[in-house]
Amino acid sequence: MIKSLQESKANLSELVDRASKGEDVLITVHGQVKARLTQALPLSNSRDHRTWADELLELHHELGTGKQTLSSDIILTDDRDTR
Repeated sequence: MIKSLQESKANLSELVDRASKGEDVLITVHGQVKARLTQALPLSNSRDHRTWADELLELHHELGTGKQTLSSDIILTDDRDTR
């Protein structure tokens, strides 16, 4: 289904309901597709932020060199100060 942004605003509840049932809804602005409403994945299958953070920390410990490095904030501040 394709709807303009103006039509989508007026019928958002209906479009979300249709998308939740598996129908893709394309939203256009001036005739060009700009967004898509689609069925969301069940929460039980999605990964939460804590899981990702734990995995990243574990990988850092496994693969990290142990060297202390400068943060990007410090590097950018130093770069700006030298200009």
